[in-house]
Amino acid sequence: MSEYNHREIERKWRDYWENNQTYRTENIAGKPKYYILDMFPYPSGAGLHVGHPLGYIASDIVTRYKRLKGFNVLHPMGFDSFGLPAEQYAIQTGVHPAINTEQNITRYIEQLKNIGFSYDWSREVRTSDPKFYKWTQWIFMELFRSWYNRKTDRAEPVETLLAHFEQHGTEGLEAVCDEEAPAFTAGEWKAMSEREQYEITLKYRLTYLADAVVNWCPALGTVLANDEVKDGVSERGGYPVEQKLMRQWMMRITAYADRLLRGLEEVDWSESLKEQQRNWIGKSTGAEVTFPLAQDLEGGAGNPGIKVFTTRLDTIYGVTFMVLAPEHELVPSLTTPEQKAAVDSYVSAARMRSERDRMADAKTVSGVFTGSYCLNPFNGQPVPIWLADYVLAGYGTGAVMAVPSGDQRDWTFARHFNLPIIPILDAQQDIDQGADPTKEGRYVNSGIIDGLTFSEALPVLIRFLEEKGLGKAKINYRMRDAVFSRQRYWGEPVPVYFRDGLPYLIDEADLPLELPGVDKYLPTETGEPPLGRAEGWKYKGQYEYELSTMPGWAGSSWYWYRYMDPHNEREFADKTAIDYWRNVDLYIGGSEHATGHLLYSRFWNKFLKDRGYVPEEEPFKKLVNQGMIQGRSNFVYRVKDSVGEGKTPVFVSAGLRNQYEVTALHVDVNIVENDVLDIEAFRQARPDLAEGAEFILEDGKYVCGTEIEKMSKSKFNVVNPDTIVDRYGADTLRLYEMFLGPLTDAKPWNTNGIDGVYRFLKKFWRLFYDEGTDIRAGKWLVTDGDPTPAELKSLHKVIKKVAEDIENLSFNTSVSAFMVCVNELTALKCNKKAILQDLVVVLAPFAPHITEELWAALGNEPGTLSKTAFPAFNPAYLVEAAVEYPVQINGKVRTTLSFPLDTAASDIEKEVLANETVQKWLEGKPPKKVIVVPKKIVNVVV
Repeated sequence: MSEYNHREIERKWRDYWENNQTYRTENIAGKPKYYILDMFPYPSGAGLHVGHPLGYIASDIVTRYKRLKGFNVLHPMGFDSFGLPAEQYAIQTGVHPAINTEQNITRYIEQLKNIGFSYDWSREVRTSDPKFYKWTQWIFMELFRSWYNRKTDRAEPVETLLAHFEQHGTEGLEAVCDEEAPAFTAGEWKAMSEREQYEITLKYRLTYLADAVVNWCPALGTVLANDEVKDGVSERGGYPVEQKLMRQWMMRITAYADRLLRGLEEVDWSESLKEQQRNWIGKSTGAEVTFPLAQDLEGGAGNPGIKVFTTRLDTIYGVTFMVLAPEHELVPSLTTPEQKAAVDSYVSAARMRSERDRMADAKTVSGVFTGSYCLNPFNGQPVPIWLADYVLAGYGTGAVMAVPSGDQRDWTFARHFNLPIIPILDAQQDIDQGADPTKEGRYVNSGIIDGLTFSEALPVLIRFLEEKGLGKAKINYRMRDAVFSRQRYWGEPVPVYFRDGLPYLIDEADLPLELPGVDKYLPTETGEPPLGRAEGWKYKGQYEYELSTMPGWAGSSWYWYRYMDPHNEREFADKTAIDYWRNVDLYIGGSEHATGHLLYSRFWNKFLKDRGYVPEEEPFKKLVNQGMIQGRSNFVYRVKDSVGEGKTPVFVSAGLRNQYEVTALHVDVNIVENDVLDIEAFRQARPDLAEGAEFILEDGKYVCGTEIEKMSKSKFNVVNPDTIVDRYGADTLRLYEMFLGPLTDAKPWNTNGIDGVYRFLKKFWRLFYDEGTDIRAGKWLVTDGDPTPAELKSLHKVIKKVAEDIENLSFNTSVSAFMVCVNELTALKCNKKAILQDLVVVLAPFAPHITEELWAALGNEPGTLSKTAFPAFNPAYLVEAAVEYPVQINGKVRTTLSFPLDTAASDIEKEVLANETVQKWLEGKPPKKVIVVPKKIVNVVV
């Protein structure tokens, strides 16, 4: 083959790799391992666009490079295939989600294979496959069978908890548990019935049932995660979302809060990503304080008081009002008859806003007075109780003691509602002064701490609280226990049944608990989740199953272990395999998973480590977030007064649009080339806009406008990688995506720029083949001659550069280095095998198809390229033996002369003056001065 035919070459080698299982990975004891993982995709019906493969290309380059460096590399791919989009499609069409999901996965696999990724497809996993989710259910069961022992700082089997109860009751127990877990003696424990004992354990288990405030979407009939809600509506469909108290399965991720924080010091992640996790966990040291109500509640509720958590106990004398979350459980009983209408209206409005929106909205001031008061526990002063939606029921206690002299938001609220502001520092008259009590000032108007400094006041306040039984020092976390159930069909069934109202695990032998068939994928008429529609679906024919399913993050919280041993039917992965691969060396994925997925994954990994199933505390040693490839949108400009009944639409070219009043309309970028519109294709694609339209051209062309935007179907700027692969080849796509810029940066896609990369590959090909004017006359050019120093220098520059770049994930500069090298070798007319064979190996991770073809053409066994060694860099070839000196005569370069590095300046001067060209320009005149700048230039002044 003398012509670079990318279609033929790439099809040939894709088939070869698949038929010969070239990239199948075995566990090889004694060989160094490297585990590279991509965050696996959700298989949507739209398939991949050119922005999706960016991270996959980067990880594949590293994979291929590490193989060449002698590592046994695990590089798998799978699909996060449970999800709301498939369920919504099923609701609309009546087609089972599994069918649509299978079709989408088939499409994804085809596209991924077309780009030449070296995945071991024999290890593919799908979270919706019962063989996979059997083990997701098993991990849930292990969590249910475990509790967190603060003494040992790890999860332990419930049996050790029961043993403690049996011997000591709750005395000496340090456990993570429900707030209302009772204290009891060993004797009291033994006197309990089996049911009572079991109910006690439910308050300690790492997964448990509880009432939680959730994002409820009535139109979708399900709970949504925070990242599925935007501006108070569902991200999918735009349906209203409200805050609702519901019975849900929860996970005690808060038990691992400190370990999740500490673990961030052990991993190679970006500091910004670590900071996002720290902020999400939100560790705070402070105190929990009870504010007694001014009077007992009616209905026998007594005086429960209002508990608040504060990091600024020193400001308690400045409290002038209390703020509760609208969902706080005491709101109904605290609301006076006079305030009921206003409170009900406010609570109803707050339910329609997501927690994320409420937390982000710092400008809007809203609230309502309940009509009731509580008492400041330090001075007995009455404190009015208000509601405000910036307080969240699930964070802390759902109540905030407001100190307007010490907090900006409280100050704004107080000013808005004309509430008192009490300065509490002698150096502070108003919050606007921003006094810092830890550095200056003594307290005034502050009872038992009057005249004290910050460091003096805190111990006094804490001691007073504890002596009076009004509170205690406490560490709090912004992170809350994770809601683990969804009222959906398309998710993992929870392996739980109910007997006499209590949850029990099904037998392990009954795993997997598979999804039953239903007539519709909607909630039942009585409001139960879709699984409530399954006829006769009962455990052992008599017990009700849990009807909620697991959330989307369940399967993705452990999937990297299944890749280690994907076909094991006895356990989630064999211990030998886990001990070999251990954890992920390099993880690449989107920054949108900075909190949810990564926190849950780390939590489950630490739990599995506690229980002895895995050896590593952290699952992902190095993590990189690839940047987004943005779309380059094109626009056509329609003249405004050309629209209407009986009028002919007129479109004006971009360069002429300022002469008219126009409307800019997105146009499909796939019918635009170098910003020039294919008018006939536009007429066919958008007859609603362009049928019968007139086009005002410039220079005979219709030029479109451009703008950089997010790549999306609505903006008609989605570029299908299949189109690029067909036209230019997968190797061109791979190189071009890396060439666009640093991996972690956002960058615009511009198909216009891809021609340069394609020309580079053709130029690289011509180092091996002379295509000639008639392609049939092309011939093989490679010879066995010895390389010159210049050729070796060019090769070893690129060996050094590419090896360093791949280790540093700086792929864009590698592509530039390849282009420079090929240009240099072309100029040197280098066709020597000793140079070109090593260059093929260096380029192989980036452009695997063309290099496989040339590797075989060079006489190597087909398919052995991935098993060879990356060329060793020899620094000796980069040492300059001579220097090229430009010779200037009166400031103008007239010739260039080469001298050995150690040539003395006097000898250089002699040879320059003796040179024929220099003599010609001197015209027989003696030079006034000769200046030799070592290793740079010679300047002769006449």
